[in-house]
Amino acid sequence: MPASYAYLGPEGTFTEVALRTLPEAATRELIPYVSVQSALDAVRAGEAEAAFVPIENSVEGGITTTLDELVAGEPLTIYREVLLSITFALLVRPGTKLTDIKTVSAHPAAQPQVRNWLRTHLPDAVWESAASNADAARLVQEGRYDAAFAGEFAAARYGLVALETEIHDAENAQTRFVLVGRPARPAAPTGADKTSVVLWQRDDHPGGLRDLLGEFASRGINLMLLQSRPTGAGIGNYCFCIDAEGHISDRRMVEALMGLKRICLQVRFLGSYPRADITSAEARPTPAWASDEEFMAASDWVTRCQDGRF
Repeated sequence: MPASYAYLGPEGTFTEVALRTLPEAATRELIPYVSVQSALDAVRAGEAEAAFVPIENSVEGGITTTLDELVAGEPLTIYREVLLSITFALLVRPGTKLTDIKTVSAHPAAQPQVRNWLRTHLPDAVWESAASNADAARLVQEGRYDAAFAGEFAAARYGLVALETEIHDAENAQTRFVLVGRPARPAAPTGADKTSVVLWQRDDHPGGLRDLLGEFASRGINLMLLQSRPTGAGIGNYCFCIDAEGHISDRRMVEALMGLKRICLQVRFLGSYPRADITSAEARPTPAWASDEEFMAASDWVTRCQDGRF
């Protein structure tokens, strides 16, 4: 397997900045790809060891391109996550004034994060989506668009200047990125972990979603993300992407996944991996009745009942 990481490029994306915060990135060749799909396909084809892509932001929620690739493509596994605080700069060619800007470009996920600023300062500018924020900067450099919303750090890379900085509609906005590889054994639990799955219902019925969520709730497992995605089988047909606190080695998570496997048409395990927002010392306390010890004690009690040892 090549000692390389694919990432959403070109050079100068927030994805690249987040990737370089991983210690192991210093020992890998970092290869930019033009889209999330192509970066993940590089892993599937054996051209890269792993891919690093955005999956969620705190303003708009899940990055649907990434979620859909993980839902429908050849199975991959999440091994790490990184949180990056996001603020945008308005990058333009030297000499451009705010009144000169008629077209602006960025990744679609950027638009909700700058929508109000854009409405206030450039109400007549036409928005054009790009494959990434850095790609938007490249297109501005080539003269395709007048301005790009991107990281200020991308200006020098593309011969642009930051006309405005610290642009964001929401304070403390963050984007979550994940390192994705081919399926393998999850890393050992850290005490502050996250498990990601995709669930498909057997049929559409009243309380169907409640049944799925009940497998977590009844075992004291907190959910961190719940997002529906269309299956492509017609209007009203959805699967559910879920992030839950805990690790697949936890007894309560094992039982929850077993219950979901029993009642769902399909369950896709996307990985158990360390959380980026907290350490084990900060993790939410597990309810006493949901600890591994209590699950093991309950199992032993059932065994004794089966053996007539009440």
